Amino acid sequence: MGLMRHVVCAMSGGVDSSVAALILKRRGYNVTGVFMKNWDSLDESGVCSTQDCEDAHRVCQILDIPFHQVSYVKEYWHHVFSYLLKEYEQGRTPNPDILCNKHIKFNHFHKYAVNTLGADAMATGHYARTSQEDEDVFQQSYSPPPAALFRDRLEIRNHVKLCKGADVVKDQTFFLSQISQDALRQTVFPLAGLTKEFVKKMAAEAGFHHVLKKKESMGICFIGKRNFESFILEYFEPKPGNFVSIEDGTVLGTHKGWFTLTLGQRARIGGLRNAWFVVDKDVVTGDVLVAPTTNHPALFCDTFRTVRFHWIAVDPPPELVRTQMLDCHFRFIHQMPLIPCTVTLNADGSLWVSLAQSVRALTPGQFAVLYKGDECLGSGKIVQLGPSEYTLQRGGERFVANSQQQQQPTPEPAS
Repeated sequence: MGLMRHVVCAMSGGVDSSVAALILKRRGYNVTGVFMKNWDSLDESGVCSTQDCEDAHRVCQILDIPFHQVSYVKEYWHHVFSYLLKEYEQGRTPNPDILCNKHIKFNHFHKYAVNTLGADAMATGHYARTSQEDEDVFQQSYSPPPAALFRDRLEIRNHVKLCKGADVVKDQTFFLSQISQDALRQTVFPLAGLTKEFVKKMAAEAGFHHVLKKKESMGICFIGKRNFESFILEYFEPKPGNFVSIEDGTVLGTHKGWFTLTLGQRARIGGLRNAWFVVDKDVVTGDVLVAPTTNHPALFCDTFRTVRFHWIAVDPPPELVRTQMLDCHFRFIHQMPLIPCTVTLNADGSLWVSLAQSVRALTPGQFAVLYKGDECLGSGKIVQLGPSEYTLQRGGERFVANSQQQQQPTPEPAS
């Protein structure tokens, strides 16, 4: 293989990143494992990141590769967590996992791997692929961006694509949809062609029994799973408000703060036999609008606007630039079925997205992730929803009522 390539692998103490390191080692690379500490759990109850760190260290011992620990507690707080709190306060529901990859793993950690540890590439245990072969990654020796205003057009034309992993169920491109082209160029995904089942089998054969016993990590990125309402109330003063029926304006009960609730979730309202669901929040009055039944038309909508869209390729697709429109597919929740859509590019780089079917609980603050075939094009935060089916129905009913009124014979004006 000639020169021995140095790859720094992000190790979480879980099965996926452990097997990623194993594969790199077997391919003959010079591998370093690094555990990132992103959350200080000393002042928190019930979360143990020291165990994850020990598990990652043990894997590195089995593989006989160097192990490092790096702390991004400050950066995580600044770029991810305080942003999260601001979004909740404004009535939106953010996605910390996407932000964590954007700011921490594929920014701070990427720079640490390349600049501090002198790596030729970084690797993670994500189920995703890129359009370049691993050997191509190593041709990308890092050169600082030119001081000139304009990037080399050729460099952009040959952008690296982010594509779905072979395991369609586990595919994690959704969580990588905000990462930069620079980081993607220097990243290898050893699990690209593997299924989760096969990865577990490899872990068992390699003797990684301590990581196989662990549950899949769920919940807020690096914070783990916990009761969301009590967690968020550690950071916000309760701001009680009313649950109000969207149908007739009746006050049905009270809540502890709109930031404890998200669109589409069941509203816990004491004394009511039937289930009601959150359909809207008013951060000025503190009212949370609710509707009866989980599939109420107020929960469905088929258009929305994003902020300036983040294209993995840096530039928007040529077709979109040329015609202002692009047909592709959309999701805003990991693993939800992809929905055909048409996107329109606005002058400020934001998008209007029109879906082929209405979707339940489209949520401002979440990321709209777009796909064209196997390629993940990028993502943009949803900031504005079009009218719900309920609003349109009511508008239609008013329109009919007005038309009927107008058809009543009007008295002739006296000449």
